[in-house]
Amino acid sequence: MQTMTKANMPTLTLEDRIMLIQNGDETLRNKIIHIYQPFIKKVISKVCNRFIDHSMDEFSIGLFAFNEAINQYKTGQGSKFLTFADMVIRRRIIDFIRKEARQSKNIYLDQAEIEDDSQQDESYLEQKAALEYFEEKQQIEERIEQIEAYKVLLKQYGISFKSLSKHCPKHIDARENAKVIANILVSNEQLSQYLQEKKQLPIKELLQFVSCSRKTIERNRKYIIALSLIYLGQFHALQPYVEPESL
Repeated sequence: MQTMTKANMPTLTLEDRIMLIQNGDETLRNKIIHIYQPFIKKVISKVCNRFIDHSMDEFSIGLFAFNEAINQYKTGQGSKFLTFADMVIRRRIIDFIRKEARQSKNIYLDQAEIEDDSQQDESYLEQKAALEYFEEKQQIEERIEQIEAYKVLLKQYGISFKSLSKHCPKHIDARENAKVIANILVSNEQLSQYLQEKKQLPIKELLQFVSCSRKTIERNRKYIIALSLIYLGQFHALQPYVEPESL
């Protein structure tokens, strides 16, 4: 029997295959996980900054995280599956590193009668500082990746970063009001579906849920769409920048 590889799999996108798996194709799930093991190891190795093989705990965690990404991925969220899987794997590995750091601290404390307390504290502080540096670096990388994916998604709606900067409301109250409108839109399944299918803002329908005028919504149309896409695309690294103060 011929081995299934990326080259001879049916001409479906990876995202199409993920949908088939979510609909119950467990055989395809196993094939996809097997094929993308090199990808999983690459992500883990980048996070841990060292070589990872199949015998390590980190690799097992990466496999579980990749499978988790398969289950949680949603089409239309603005990013490709591998970008989303990369993010899930990174988070699970970081959680593992944190857990290991806490356990290491306990081990140092248990050896208090053997080792000098100051050496234990120094070792733990070095670990803590290294972990904080690592997490900050990962957050920056994740933010850059999501900005690129967000830029691609905005283009589908005829919006560029340059045009968005021009249409950003100048007054704080107007910006906060636009953020509230975006939250209302993404919280309503029919409104968010309309936006994603028509690539237009459902202004008439929105007027039933907001107190501002049609003119106000139309004036800030691009800004509201851009904010809504941050939530709909699950760009978690960008959301802190658009959370309305009134929520």
